[in-house]
Amino acid sequence: MASVLVASNRGPVSYTLGDDGTLSSRRGGGGLVSGLSAVDSQDSLWVCAALDDGDREAVRRGVAEPGVRMLDIDPEVYADAYNGIANSVLWFLHHQLYDIPREPVFDAAFRRRWAAYRAYNRAFAEALAAEAAEGASVLVQDYHLALVPGMLRELRPDLRIGHFTHTPWVSSAYLRMVPDDIVEELLWGMLGADELGFHTWGWASCFISCFQQREDSTGTAQGLWPSGDPWYGVEWRRHDTGKGRTRVRVYALGVDGDDLRALAHRPQVDDRLARLREEVGDRKTIVRVDRTELSKNILRGLLAYRELLTEHPEWHDRVVHLASAYPSRQDLESYRAYTASVVELAEEINAEFGTADWQPVLVSVEDDFTRSLAAYRLADVALVNPVRDGMNLVAKEIPVVSDAGCALVLSTGAGAHRELGKDALTVDPFDVTGTAEALHAALTMPDAERAERTERLAEAATALPPQRWFLDQLEALRDPSD
Repeated sequence: MASVLVASNRGPVSYTLGDDGTLSSRRGGGGLVSGLSAVDSQDSLWVCAALDDGDREAVRRGVAEPGVRMLDIDPEVYADAYNGIANSVLWFLHHQLYDIPREPVFDAAFRRRWAAYRAYNRAFAEALAAEAAEGASVLVQDYHLALVPGMLRELRPDLRIGHFTHTPWVSSAYLRMVPDDIVEELLWGMLGADELGFHTWGWASCFISCFQQREDSTGTAQGLWPSGDPWYGVEWRRHDTGKGRTRVRVYALGVDGDDLRALAHRPQVDDRLARLREEVGDRKTIVRVDRTELSKNILRGLLAYRELLTEHPEWHDRVVHLASAYPSRQDLESYRAYTASVVELAEEINAEFGTADWQPVLVSVEDDFTRSLAAYRLADVALVNPVRDGMNLVAKEIPVVSDAGCALVLSTGAGAHRELGKDALTVDPFDVTGTAEALHAALTMPDAERAERTERLAEAATALPPQRWFLDQLEALRDPSD
């Protein structure tokens, strides 16, 4: 039985099934992996879903990494829960991405998919309940598992349960589109936790506003600011289970500066950097690295770059936009179309402004972390302009590894803006002209000012590295005295 458990859709290991039937494994990285490494491995367990045929075959053969339990959830249930609800409903709600005249549609098909999402969360709750020692601490991750805290609380009231949301949280006005019974299930699922974590108080406040003074068929919840405490206490009463309290806290995830710099100076990154320098020449660089996720606002960023070249022709042949656009969720048509639009717009800009010796946009639509790190080091300007983003670690990573220092153009939609905004050039994510002018200001920033800003940005970016971020949550969860 484990005393510290982590639950997430994606786990720390994945399996590939070879043509000859052999299984090979690959260990992942990231903040959770780093954080859990600080806990006694004999005393911890990571519960995750089997994502594909290789993972499912590993479960069926009884192949298991130490400290990992992978759940073989029915593929149809998983698809409806993951793509049908988590990525197509909850993600769109929290990032407020719906094309309102057409979406969302809450019909019988949605209800079927929601039932799958409920079953998927139930599988996690039951696995955690079975594996947890008496009084164990459980840290549940993200919107995929929003119902788990409430379900787990019913199964194991002795546990200390935390939930962290890595995305923004939907505004109360936007959430009103959703049927009341679904909203009740979602909010009460979250309130089953002892602790709820968010990247910023802006997102935490959105969650609070969704239930504050709300009364429904299940019970009531009311927010109360405790004087002098760095958290928000939510007192609630349910008709069936009595009353309780959930604490809402903020943990602004940062980057591990030493690890990131080491990764960025590996020989393969040096080689890629040399090749990029050959392509760029002595021109300045504007760098962006994103998944082709609808909320990342890549298209408006490219439009702003085009307007920069239109309104400031002095930059012709003096700047290159290095854009890394990792394909994201290509099994969803809207994402495939968005990725194609990014490539098309980049080609239009090159056709309009490019010459035999100058390609204004160098776009890579590949999952190529080595190229991204090389671009980080080469960056004179970093463009991070999401419409709505839980944190956005790219905004923190580029200043940490940029060789000569970089000016950061950062939208107010990024969760990172609260920490980095005073040393960034702030833009409205929808204002293409304003973003173009910010790019011009960034390109013309004096070297001394750019270096000073970069130093302060890097300091803020590394204030709460992943391991400390994880351990702070674990320590708060274990301490019920607040």
